[in-house]
Amino acid sequence: MKTAFGITLRQAGWILLAGIHCSSTFAAEGASGPNVVLIYADDLGYGDLSCYGATRIRTPNLDRLAAEGLRFVNAHSASATCTPSRYAMLTGEYAWRRKGTGVLAGNAPLIIEPGRTTLPSVLRQAGYATGVVGKWHLGLGRPGMDWNGDLRPGPLEIGFDYAFLMPATGDRVPCVYVENHRVVGLDTNDPIQVSFRAPVGTEPTGKAHPERLTLHPSHGHDQTIVNGISRIGHMSGGKAARWVDEDMADRFTRQAVRFLEQHKDRRFFLYFATHDIHVPRVPHLRYAGRSGLGARGDVILELDGSVGEVLDTLERLGVASRTLVIFTSDNGPVLDDGYKDRAVELARGHQPSGPLRGGKYSAFEAGTRVPFLVRWPGRIKPGTSEALVCQVDFLATFAAMSRQPLARADAPDSVNILEALLGESPAGRNHLVEHAGTLSLVQGPWKYIEPSKGPRFNKNTAIELGNDPNPQLYNLSADLGERRNLAADQPDRVHAMATRLRQIRSDGRSRPE
Repeated sequence: MKTAFGITLRQAGWILLAGIHCSSTFAAEGASGPNVVLIYADDLGYGDLSCYGATRIRTPNLDRLAAEGLRFVNAHSASATCTPSRYAMLTGEYAWRRKGTGVLAGNAPLIIEPGRTTLPSVLRQAGYATGVVGKWHLGLGRPGMDWNGDLRPGPLEIGFDYAFLMPATGDRVPCVYVENHRVVGLDTNDPIQVSFRAPVGTEPTGKAHPERLTLHPSHGHDQTIVNGISRIGHMSGGKAARWVDEDMADRFTRQAVRFLEQHKDRRFFLYFATHDIHVPRVPHLRYAGRSGLGARGDVILELDGSVGEVLDTLERLGVASRTLVIFTSDNGPVLDDGYKDRAVELARGHQPSGPLRGGKYSAFEAGTRVPFLVRWPGRIKPGTSEALVCQVDFLATFAAMSRQPLARADAPDSVNILEALLGESPAGRNHLVEHAGTLSLVQGPWKYIEPSKGPRFNKNTAIELGNDPNPQLYNLSADLGERRNLAADQPDRVHAMATRLRQIRSDGRSRPE
């Protein structure tokens, strides 16, 4: 017998049981689940935190988060660089599937189509107040946008209710904050011009006037000078609106805290994307010199301080017990990424990648395997998880958590990992495509890196990129540092994994039906 909905009674029974299980999971928080705070660090490595084994630097607030929650040791960003990681996280689609999702210029147009299903749009549909604070780097407006008017489309057109952000990165112009659709503090008598092709106005550049610099570039980064630091790209005007690098972490943290305070009486989703520890690394005076590892170590301490303020705010507002906090990073670490801040010289034995090979930009594990901490007091049992998870999975996972349906075309590469995220299952996704220019496939302990003709090292950062004209195969359970290429010994496995990777690429999706 079929019901009025065209399904059998047995099928209806299974659906009811599934609904009962989901209801029991979130009974304490109502149908839509907990608040969500996603703290997204920049360029932070797997070995940069003391809770991940660092011994030359201490990160007490992040250690506290790890001690009170679940620490994942096989969690990944969706790419080894920033823009594609952020694109994949918010859309549930691997960025390598789409043209125009590489590292963006500071004046790039928005690369996520308004109206598309995104992580914030799903949660907003479920009744959450949604906010983004910090680094954006997904483009704003349309080609040729006027920075002195309304900057749309932007975060508000893809699911966020509120936005306070930097348009791109700290080392790229325009060096201003944007709140919702407008540059903050802009003087209309001093209009902003931005170009990544040619100089605009008469602003001095680092290349022409190195004597004006307080922090010198090591490669590139020698165009318009703002706050004594030369950047990528040219900018003129907007002098009253320009940021002060030393105050940036505090500015973003205050805005994040304000969002939490304003929405403490309803469900909220805060995406707090810190600038730390990206270059230029210019810590506030209270952190400068504290780490003993130079500016890079100091901004790790500054990042830890920002996390502590968010955690303390949740406690102060009485919402910590009903808030799921996730902390992770957009890609792996890099030391010299464009400025002479002595990061290499002053590392003093600190290993930003921990036991992993490579770093930012790399196909090796340190490119995408990143710190990943999850806390929900009273719900998530503290411990360590070896589940394979990826930030591209947030969309499907929080859609399931908030009971929001996804169309087949939505989030094509996002997998529901809710049970792993909550520590209720040791299993996460069954495979992962890692992206760093070239692609890699991870299945169980095995990692296959497809052949590529690119350089073996990034000439500026000295990071191993993982490129090789021959296939690479590693057993990560026995060789986490990817030192023994087993491709020649296991040609059948290489063939099978190469075939599977080609299929994932050609299918246009990998989310289970």
